[in-house]
Amino acid sequence: MWSLTAKAKGVGQVDPQEVLRKVRAQDAKAGEEEDTKKPPEQEEWKRDLHAILTQKLDPAAFERLVQRVLRESGFIQVEVTGRSGDGGIDGRGIARIHGLMSFHVLFQCKRYKGAVSPSEIRDFRGAMVGRADKGLFITTGTFSPGAVKEALRDGAPPIDLIDGSDLAEKLKELSLGVRRETIEVVRVDEGWFESV
Repeated sequence: MWSLTAKAKGVGQVDPQEVLRKVRAQDAKAGEEEDTKKPPEQEEWKRDLHAILTQKLDPAAFERLVQRVLRESGFIQVEVTGRSGDGGIDGRGIARIHGLMSFHVLFQCKRYKGAVSPSEIRDFRGAMVGRADKGLFITTGTFSPGAVKEALRDGAPPIDLIDGSDLAEKLKELSLGVRRETIEVVRVDEGWFESV
């Protein structure tokens, strides 16, 4: 059952464009408030992790880390190829879905500070055609809008993308090189005592 407030009953004609502008303004304001609530140290760990992955870890170690992430995420028979001249294929594995289905997956790892370009996605796809069901492109950087569009292109073998932020979250989830610490906060509930 709908009912209007007294104020709403007094409104005559409503401009839909004005309603849309007000809703968008409220959404933008809510988004800004949400961004300001996030403490800066929450993202600091991602910057620290990115520096380690791109500056301290050698490429072979990064490939082994990705191998471990995939194994811990449920892939089986994950191997790093480690061969040059393999068209940018860094490894292969089998993704098992609930023990019923499996997909052969080829993956490529890039330790980047910047963005992966569409041409790199095309090169990877060219190397994987006819060799796997899916591709997985993992980078410490980001993907350009063109690269994302290329990965999702209709009629082409699918390529899933994992950027640096997604990789950091996965490492945190799996507790691989990232530790979570819980801090106990104790507060007195004054209202509870008033109800005694």
